Amino acid sequence: MAEELNKLDITDEMIAERRGGSGKMPSDMPNWMASTIINIDKLSKIIGNIVCWITMPLIFAMVYEVLARKLFNAPTMWAYDMSRFMYGALFMLGAGYALSKGVHIRADFLYRNFKTKTQGTIDFWLYLLFYFPGLIVFLYMTTGFVQESIMRSEKGMDTAWMPLMWPIKACLWFGILFLLIQGVSEILKSYWASTKGKWPGDEE
Repeated sequence: MAEELNKLDITDEMIAERRGGSGKMPSDMPNWMASTIINIDKLSKIIGNIVCWITMPLIFAMVYEVLARKLFNAPTMWAYDMSRFMYGALFMLGAGYALSKGVHIRADFLYRNFKTKTQGTIDFWLYLLFYFPGLIVFLYMTTGFVQESIMRSEKGMDTAWMPLMWPIKACLWFGILFLLIQGVSEILKSYWASTKGKWPGDEE
């Protein structure tokens, strides 16, 4: 019984790590497919490594605000805005990398019990029918939001600092773009799993 529980506990971890984590593609995979998956995953990893540094100024802003407020009774006008902007940027710009690692929220309590071919088939059609159309619509709409924000020099009106809004809206646009790019890699992995019964990167 304990063995079964232990196996169940790590199942989600295995799902999250299964997708080409080794960087080695199957020998019978077409070169164009393997190189596309590898290059996109590498790009997402580079972006993830860069974006993670946003946590440093985020921590600095929060610590500075707490110290200034509590020790010197001198709260800032900018710390709240900077913290929410940087958190939003971290979330959106890192979404493509998170997708490459399979750590987005999903109903794994059902999914993990399916055969690999079934998992791949479900993923493939969900990407094709919902993921790409939805993100393309979001990208189109966000493009208008960013352009309008830049043209109007839009400022946040909910705080006294009134920061410019287009940088954070641009992060949303780039985040959607990174998700679309990583989605190409994911749909190729899903197609391979649906036809071969094995995820790219699994040990042969």
